[in-house]
Amino acid sequence: MTQTFTLTLSCAQRPGIVHAVSSFLFEQNCDIAEHQQFDDTRSDAFFLRTSFVSAEDVDIERLTAEFGSVAAKFGMTFNFNGSDLPRVIVMVSKMGHCLNDLIFRWRAGNLGAELVAVVSNHEVLRPMAEAAGLPFVHVPVTPATKPQAEARLLELVDEFDADLVVLARYMQVLSDDACRALRGRAINIHHSFLPGFKGAKPYHQAFDRGVKQVGATAHYVTPDLDEGPIIEQEVIRIDHSFDPARLATVGQDAEALALSRAVRWHCENRVLLHGHRTVVFS
Repeated sequence: MTQTFTLTLSCAQRPGIVHAVSSFLFEQNCDIAEHQQFDDTRSDAFFLRTSFVSAEDVDIERLTAEFGSVAAKFGMTFNFNGSDLPRVIVMVSKMGHCLNDLIFRWRAGNLGAELVAVVSNHEVLRPMAEAAGLPFVHVPVTPATKPQAEARLLELVDEFDADLVVLARYMQVLSDDACRALRGRAINIHHSFLPGFKGAKPYHQAFDRGVKQVGATAHYVTPDLDEGPIIEQEVIRIDHSFDPARLATVGQDAEALALSRAVRWHCENRVLLHGHRTVVFS
C-alpha cells in the first residue's frame, strides 16, 4: 500500500536546498507528489513543503535521523509527518456555530483531522457533542479556579493524545503559561479583522461604526491576546440594511469558514511559523 508523507522545513536562503531535498527523497525510493516553496527575500528565509509517497514501509524516526546530515548542512528546522490524521480537542463555551461546522466537516471526511473530544466551561453544547459521538468534558472556570481549570485542560491534551487544541469561540482567556505550553498547537477564532471590535457585543460595535465588511480571523494562540500569527481571514461584504442580529449571523458564517480552513491547513502541515507571521501553502 502506498504511504503518503510530508516534509516541511525552513532555513536561510542559499543555493542547493531543493536539490538536496529531492536527492534525499530519491535515495529513499520516495516519489514527490506535491512541492511548494517560498523565498522571503526581505529576511533571506526559505520555506518548503513537500508531499511524497512510498510503496515501501517508511519509519519516520529513521527518516528524520537520516535527514539530519542534510538539515545540518543548511541549518534547517524540519519535520516529517505521516498520513495519520492529527487528533483535535475543541474548546467551546455557549456558541455552537463553529463546533457544529467542525463536526460536519469531520464527519464528511474533509477536515483533515480527527476530533477526539469537546471541552467546555458550560454544559450548553453537551448534546451537540454527544450526538456526534464525541466525549464532552465540562471544566468550569471561575477567577478562583482558573489555574486548576487550565491544568485540567493540559491533562486532557495528554489523556486524549491531542495534537491540536481549537478554541471554537471559547470565551476564556488562556494564561501566559497555558499559551506557552500550547505554542504552535492551539488555534483561536476572532470575530473581525484583528484588532478591531474587541470586547463585548462586537457586532453592535460594527453596526454603530457602519461597517461595510464583516470578517473573521483565525490565528495561533499566544500570550499576546488575539495577536498571534494569523493563519486565515474571511470577509463577507454587507450594506446599510444589516442590523446587529443579521451582522452576527453573517459574522458567524465568516468565523466558521476561517476556522475550518485554518484547522485543515494546520493539520495538513501547510502552515509554517515565521516569527509573528505565517507561511501558508495552499
